[in-house]
Amino acid sequence: MKRDLYDKLTAYIIENQNKFYRLAFSYMHNQEDALDVVQNAVCRALEHSGELRNADAMKTWFYRILVNESLLFLRKNKRFVLDEDGADREIVYEEPGFEIQDSLYEQISRLDEDVQSVIKLHYYEEMTLREISQVMEMNLNTVKAKMYRGLKALKVVMQEVDV
Repeated sequence: MKRDLYDKLTAYIIENQNKFYRLAFSYMHNQEDALDVVQNAVCRALEHSGELRNADAMKTWFYRILVNESLLFLRKNKRFVLDEDGADREIVYEEPGFEIQDSLYEQISRLDEDVQSVIKLHYYEEMTLREISQVMEMNLNTVKAKMYRGLKALKVVMQEVDV
């Protein structure tokens, strides 16, 4: 039974690797870092595959690992330089040809991490709110509130851009 679940997990990972990369890239904005995050998530999932009890929960279980690895990587690898006045400033690296040229996507990336994750998982990964609540380990109503708060903020910003 465990071997069968492990094989299903491997097949799922191989089948959806492009989706995983896209989600990781949406956090990292860098090809190498996104690949590292996906690799770490895959390794962690395969190492802990024995903890997965239900094949139906595989999607949300793996996305939880991927989102957590992405956020962990961002926290660990913040890069700072000193301004002329000696203050810290974050260096943002963008890979030419891989960045998404979309002002809406840029605005999503400026939201709080959890709000950003909810919106990306719902609209870009086409997950239901219930699946997102499992991935994010949040109450369903909390997920809804974060999504609608984020959408409201995006609407305000996008209307300002259009003016």
